[in-house]
Amino acid sequence: MRKLQNLTATLVVAAAALVLSACGKPQPTDSLESLMADPERLKLLREQCKTERTKLGDELCSRVAEATKRRFFGDGKVPYNPPKESPKF
Repeated sequence: MRKLQNLTATLVVAAAALVLSACGKPQPTDSLESLMADPERLKLLREQCKTERTKLGDELCSRVAEATKRRFFGDGKVPYNPPKESPKF
């Protein structure tokens, strides 16, 4: 009987710890692709990274910087096409 009470108490404590750990505020998961697809969110996060980087974290701000770079430069698959005639200066 005593073992059953100890087991029950252990399960109750473990269940309570599990429930409480799940109550935390989830961090937004902004992937690189979602940031590139949403310019308004990207702009907002760029401003926040400038002012409060420690609050947002280096990982998110690095993703924001990479998304900004990729939006500016594109996917990098455009080949260089020099003009057929050289420029005349």
